[in-house]
Amino acid sequence: MQTARNLHQRRKQRTRARLRKMSSGRLRLSVFRSGRHIYAQVIDDLQGVTMAAASSLDKDLRSQAKTGATRDAAAAVGKLLAERAKAAGVEIVVFDRGGYRFHGRVKALADAAREGGLSF
Repeated sequence: MQTARNLHQRRKQRTRARLRKMSSGRLRLSVFRSGRHIYAQVIDDLQGVTMAAASSLDKDLRSQAKTGATRDAAAAVGKLLAERAKAAGVEIVVFDRGGYRFHGRVKALADAAREGGLSF
């Protein structure tokens, strides 16, 4: 019997495999969502380097949001990540939702990153 963790890992691997096929060398915007916080980073897989990162634990965002588990916090993380990525010279990425469904906090982060200037 598959556990929830194993099923999540399988979804995550399936998503990454599709991204590798279609990414054509673009950087990857990866999202991790926990029960209390949300994290995002722009990763260059060819060099193995993180170009930009943001999370609901950043000092800038902690004072704004009560908790990191809301859509508002996710949107703030997306905007901050877009600013940092543009400062690093990144404009085009491929969105890696991991094993999560594209709704709620993950969607709010993606929409805010698009509004911030990232293209995917």
